[in-house]
Amino acid sequence: MPRALSLQRTLVPRGDRERFIERMERKRAHYTHANCKFWVFEEVELPGAFIEFFEAADLQTLAKAHAAAPDGVLDAARVYAEVELR
Repeated sequence: MPRALSLQRTLVPRGDRERFIERMERKRAHYTHANCKFWVFEEVELPGAFIEFFEAADLQTLAKAHAAAPDGVLDAARVYAEVELR
């Protein structure tokens, strides 16, 4: 079964950055505990523009982790499956 990935974009005002980073640390702990990987990237030319990536070995694992996420995911139904290349 192919790996599953979803993503979420967030714009964070400068004054909310520390609180956002703390939330991302909690999310990372949640997804790690749920056997998923979680990454956060910030756009180089636009500070405060973040993108979060959620990855699991399969769709069921990712869906279960999203359903139990402490902060939720804006569009948890939008999931991408890895394409096997020749």
